[in-house]
Amino acid sequence: MNIKGRHYLKLLDFTPDEIGGLIDLAADLKKQKKMGISHRMHEGKNIVLIFEKTSTRTRCAFEVAARDLGMGVTYLDPSGSQIGKKESIADTARVLGRMYDGIEYRGYGQAIVEELAAHAGVPVWNGLTDEFHPTQILADFLTIKEHFGYLKGINFVYMGDARFNMGNSLMIGCAMMGLNFTACAPAKYFPDPALIEKAQELAKQSGATLTFESDPDKAVQNANVIYTDIWVSMGEPVEIWEERIRELSPYQVNDQLMDKAADNAVFMHCLPSYHDHKTTIGKEMGEKFGRDSMEVTDSVFEGPRSIVFEEAENRMHTIKAVMAATL
Repeated sequence: MNIKGRHYLKLLDFTPDEIGGLIDLAADLKKQKKMGISHRMHEGKNIVLIFEKTSTRTRCAFEVAARDLGMGVTYLDPSGSQIGKKESIADTARVLGRMYDGIEYRGYGQAIVEELAAHAGVPVWNGLTDEFHPTQILADFLTIKEHFGYLKGINFVYMGDARFNMGNSLMIGCAMMGLNFTACAPAKYFPDPALIEKAQELAKQSGATLTFESDPDKAVQNANVIYTDIWVSMGEPVEIWEERIRELSPYQVNDQLMDKAADNAVFMHCLPSYHDHKTTIGKEMGEKFGRDSMEVTDSVFEGPRSIVFEEAENRMHTIKAVMAATL
């Protein structure tokens, strides 16, 4: 695998072999870190992180990974950059590209990170946009491979709103790598038909199947992985909670649903999660709508079938692999 100098903006820009190569590299770098083997292969380089949407896991993963690779890191929070406000995206890219060896962007439209990449002159990495979340998918797949030993043929079910970055990226990733993908939600929450068509083309090549189901009991039959995300995404207005709770409550991941999946089924979540009232929003919305949890119950989230924290750790190892390979 040689992807030096390439951007990492969406999975569709890569081949299945390249995605597999990044997962294998991440596993190797993880092993080295656990064994205390130094891998400062990019000593003296510097990267900048542009966060128009804040994050715990993405920021920490990029910062720790960069330092493990020997690099310096500059973090720009939503108030720390003039991108798109006083300075155009193209101008920002050309300035930062002359100062840094790589640029990460986490924010809004995919067009923004694509424009950064077009003008930066250095690798640009997508830490999340409204449409795609490609670093998360690498972490998810590394976690699945660690747990089951393989990816191809895994029955993967995504419960809930599949119209945005997570549903889109998981569907494409599964289609590329041969996992059987099911989106389970009311039909209005399925991914864009044009993207489904592209995923179907990829699935034909990998042998994967794509299913779109509105009955949770049918969807989880023989499922090896049940995955969900919060019902109201970052940046969406709080007013839509009532609609989402009404329409997505039947798709909550609970013990009864997990028991209908395969005996070896695991639960995954990209985090953060509203599985209890220990967050401000979780408490506010839980009390307002009379719920003790939202997209997943606390018993599943904290239970023996949950591998969410292994998944969260793997964000760092897979992000490190992306930076190591592209710089």
